[in-house]
Amino acid sequence: MARESRGRDNRGGRNARDDRDNEFVDKLVHINRVAKVVKGGRRFGFAALVVVGDQKGRVGFGHGKAREVPEAIRKATEAAKRGLIRVPLREGRTLHHDVAGRHGAGKVYLRAAPPGTGIIAGGPMRAVFETLGVQDVVAKSLGTANPYNMVRATFDALANEESPRQVAARRGLKVSDIISRRSDGAGGTELEG
Repeated sequence: MARESRGRDNRGGRNARDDRDNEFVDKLVHINRVAKVVKGGRRFGFAALVVVGDQKGRVGFGHGKAREVPEAIRKATEAAKRGLIRVPLREGRTLHHDVAGRHGAGKVYLRAAPPGTGIIAGGPMRAVFETLGVQDVVAKSLGTANPYNMVRATFDALANEESPRQVAARRGLKVSDIISRRSDGAGGTELEG
């Protein structure tokens, strides 16, 4: 009897967790077959790289290894949800400013883009932008095609992204001063945000 009631409580908790998980979109970036050499030969497993985001400015990535592909993906998704970062977006569609990121041999350059540009980026970076909720961005990856390093370099760049509010607070200015300078340099007030 006690077991049944505990089962009901668990289902209620699981439904609440499922609702929270439903707000996230996850994308499988890469699966790799890995081998562990043991006495009798090789044991094969799988490594998965997953990017998770809420398409409203929060994104994370995770890596998971297991003997079966679905288990590796599940582990990677959980790891991604544990390591979410928040990225400020301009008008909820693009970056506030151009930024560069680096991890190992991987270098990435991310540029803000006008409306209608779309996501111009390579495979692993595209997955990050789609889950982040960016609609207009131009990105270039240099130095490596390794998806792990490309994703880490992209996250390094996104971690350096600042909103005008953060810049104004750091420099002791008003947000309007920062935005007016940006729009003067770009030649239009459509960039405010």
